[in-house]
Amino acid sequence: MQTNPRLNIRQVTWANPVGADLRAAQQAELDPRFGTTDHEPGPAPSEADTAVFVVAYERCSGQPLGCGGLRMLDENTAEVKRLYVVPYARGSGVASSILAALEAQAHSHGFGVIAAEAGSAQSDGRSFYESAGFAPVPNFEPYIGVTDSHCYSKHIDSHSASHTAMA
Repeated sequence: MQTNPRLNIRQVTWANPVGADLRAAQQAELDPRFGTTDHEPGPAPSEADTAVFVVAYERCSGQPLGCGGLRMLDENTAEVKRLYVVPYARGSGVASSILAALEAQAHSHGFGVIAAEAGSAQSDGRSFYESAGFAPVPNFEPYIGVTDSHCYSKHIDSHSASHTAMA
C-alpha cells in the first residue's frame, strides 16, 4: 500500500484514535468554510459502511499527516470519504498518496468504480479529484438535489490502480 517513500500508510479501523482525531480536525476545518456544522447530506460514514480506512504517517517522525476512507455505496462502487491532510503537509503529495492507496485497496476489495464528492466550499477538492482522473458525474445519493454538491467518479482496474500507485 506504500506509494510515497516518505510515508507509511497504514490501514486502521474506523475507531482508531489517530484516525478519529484527523476526521475531527477535518470537520472543524470544514465547519467555518460552509458556515454550519450541518454540511454533509445523508448519514455520516461509520465503521459499518466503511470498507477501508487509512492513516498516512511521516516515515521519519511518525507524525500522522492525513487520512482517508472508502464507504461502500454498492457492490461495485466505493466513495472516498474523509480524505484529509493536515495543513502543514499540504502540497507535498500526501493526499495523492492516500488516494492511490485507497484506489489500490478498492481494486483489491473488488470495487470497479470510486466515487467522490466535493461541496461548493471545496474548490481545492474539486481540482484535486479532476487532476487525479475523476470525471464529473450526475449527483448520486445522498447528494441528489443538493445544488452545491459536485460529484465525480473514476473507473478502476488493475492497470489504473497500479498506475495511480506509481504516480
